[in-house]
Amino acid sequence: MATPTSSSWAQLRQQARSLESQTDSLFHTYSSFVSNPAAKPSEAELRTESQLQELLQKRETVVSSLSRLLDSETALTSSATKLQNLSLHRSTLTDHRREFIRLKSTISESRSRIHLLSSVRDDINAFRSASRIEEGRSEADYMLDERDRIDNSHNVADSVLSQAYAVQSDFMDQRQLLGSINRRIVHSASQIPGINTIIAKINTRKKRDSVILASLVAACFLMVLWFR
Repeated sequence: MATPTSSSWAQLRQQARSLESQTDSLFHTYSSFVSNPAAKPSEAELRTESQLQELLQKRETVVSSLSRLLDSETALTSSATKLQNLSLHRSTLTDHRREFIRLKSTISESRSRIHLLSSVRDDINAFRSASRIEEGRSEADYMLDERDRIDNSHNVADSVLSQAYAVQSDFMDQRQLLGSINRRIVHSASQIPGINTIIAKINTRKKRDSVILASLVAACFLMVLWFR
């Protein structure tokens, strides 16, 4: 017949093995969040994490109960097998705690990398948007400057044309004035006897002086070419 101590030990060991099996199953679920972490923890992830923490706490309680139960037994009733079983449950609990911490840390690091990449992409997109806006502003400013330069060129051209028209008008007025003076001179010369003869002689002398001057220049030019 089993003693109460043996019955309690068996129940506690059965509970410990059941909790270990549940922990292994949850580890399989929790590890799936490592390979594909979301930007924010999902409800499933938070629920699995909470269940793992609760299981580890229960196992800590069961291992402590096994240890107290083994300590309460006398040296005669305790066995090396029980000590080995207790050591195995305690070692498995320690390994599972480390695995839980490792998985949790890995998920956190992966999520941090996602946040960093997202932040970098946001910064790049913001920079590109700002660059496009700045390019648009620069192009608009360039077009405005070009329009101002064209308007200034038109104004200068209009001013030059106005001055040209004014000069042309002055030339026409002077031409009419000179024509009027020439007509008066001719009319006055026709009224003075012998004035036409004098003017003809003056013109003849001018032509002769021009011929002499041209001949002299040509002779000087030929002499320069000859003595070079």
